[in-house]
Amino acid sequence: MAFRSITHRLPDGGSILTAIGFVLLVTIVGAAPSVFSSPDTPWFRALEKPWFYPPTIAFPVVWTLLFILLGIALWLVWRSDADGRRLALGAFVLQMLFNVAWTPTFFALEAPLVALGIVVVLWTLVAGTILAVRRVDRRAAALLIPYLAWVTFAAVLNFELWRLNA
Repeated sequence: MAFRSITHRLPDGGSILTAIGFVLLVTIVGAAPSVFSSPDTPWFRALEKPWFYPPTIAFPVVWTLLFILLGIALWLVWRSDADGRRLALGAFVLQMLFNVAWTPTFFALEAPLVALGIVVVLWTLVAGTILAVRRVDRRAAALLIPYLAWVTFAAVLNFELWRLNA
């Protein structure tokens, strides 16, 4: 009985277990760089921070929530049979590659200017992903809007960290 409730099918035929799998996949991929590099270094602690730098706890909380939204959005696109599905999936994977590249570039390589270039490309890719996903599932596209807002904030923050410490 317990297993049956875990694999419960949603009204539109999707499996809750599959949706959870997508959320876990995106979270693991997105969080993987933090295993190898983090802001907990003497270099980063020594950087001058802008006045709007959030409390340290904000980053894991926000990223966890964003990865949940991204996982649900990816699941919605994956299970769709709409035209443009392959393009949307490809765009999602490409933007995730840039997402994953930012952390080690900034923290491990200690290269804020290169990281700024990555986050600018990431912003463009996220915006493009939203447009591609919108053609497949408007709900999925809406789930990506907070991600674009956070990447916008991250780009501004990255710029200020570079500017203040160049």
